[in-house]
Amino acid sequence: MENSTIFLTRKIQLIVDLPTQEERKEVWSTLYKWQNRCFIAANLIVSHLYVQEMVKDFFYFSEGIKYKLVDENKDEDGILECSRMNTIYRVLSKRFKDEVPMYILSSLMNTLYLSFKKDCVKYWKGQLSLKTFKRDIAIPFNLARVSKFSYDTDQKEFYFKFYKIPFKTYLGKYYIDNHKLLEQFVSNQIKICRSQIKLEKNKIFWEFAVEIEKEKNQLQPDIIAEVSLSLEYPLVVKIGKSRLTIGTKEEFLYRRLAIQASRKRILEGVPYCKGGKGKERKLKIAKKLKNTESKYVHHRLHVYSRMLIDFCVEKKAGTIVIVDQEEKIEIAKKESFVLRNWSYYELIHKIKYKADKAGIELITA
Repeated sequence: MENSTIFLTRKIQLIVDLPTQEERKEVWSTLYKWQNRCFIAANLIVSHLYVQEMVKDFFYFSEGIKYKLVDENKDEDGILECSRMNTIYRVLSKRFKDEVPMYILSSLMNTLYLSFKKDCVKYWKGQLSLKTFKRDIAIPFNLARVSKFSYDTDQKEFYFKFYKIPFKTYLGKYYIDNHKLLEQFVSNQIKICRSQIKLEKNKIFWEFAVEIEKEKNQLQPDIIAEVSLSLEYPLVVKIGKSRLTIGTKEEFLYRRLAIQASRKRILEGVPYCKGGKGKERKLKIAKKLKNTESKYVHHRLHVYSRMLIDFCVEKKAGTIVIVDQEEKIEIAKKESFVLRNWSYYELIHKIKYKADKAGIELITA
């Protein structure tokens, strides 16, 4: 039976809602400390999980070694003093008890355990190396630890407290969609499944996943939308006698090349720029253009995929077939220019996500 729900991931910026700079600085210090402990704990957790899972391979310890990963009080061959998860919890508690809330480490442990069990067979076969985590790891948390989640009609912002730290949301350019989701959460219409805090470039972000119902459009599976991808037109759609071209070469490719050329000219002129503050001053303009191309591409592909899905819904097409895709991918791999400027892997990903949300089946031919 087809699943009637879909998981959406959202990323919303948070602002520490405290009046003084000293208080906000203290909160940042706390969050960085928690992030560091999560980084250490994550690598510790996967190491213990791996050793526990592979203990049967340690045949060289002694002839009388016991291998069962169960409580020794419940089984005479057990080698653990308590349950498997409880042993890791005790390790974390002993090391980090007064440094980070244990609810955070519990959430981290549960997340990594599910991920480990999923890849366990590949670890055993030697097909996958054990995961390692970097210092910029996200801080997972249970929404049970979030209190006073509310909406201020005057300020038009959402407020909540996370372990007694007050935050307010900054919804940014996706204000309408994010505001609607959080409104539904406040009114208990939807449930947030996974939640974590990410620290990036002196900003705090709240990343979470929600399960929502798919759009109930009046679609017919036997009406097929044939979609072809090319450099001339990013998308060409045919539904029966109807035909739609989405985007143009001039709009997408030439604009992208213009951004690349602009940044190249700036970098070539860097040696002749005024010094003053050295490297920072010389590269100031180049840094501003660093992500301009990727942001432009990301935005245009969102627009193209949205136009495609809207056209399919209008024509009641329940199936999208992307034709000749494998052949075009092979051609692109042989041409460095096309491969560098061909963003259709990302475009297909965005089409798949929007099609799934609209209840449309996607087939790649």
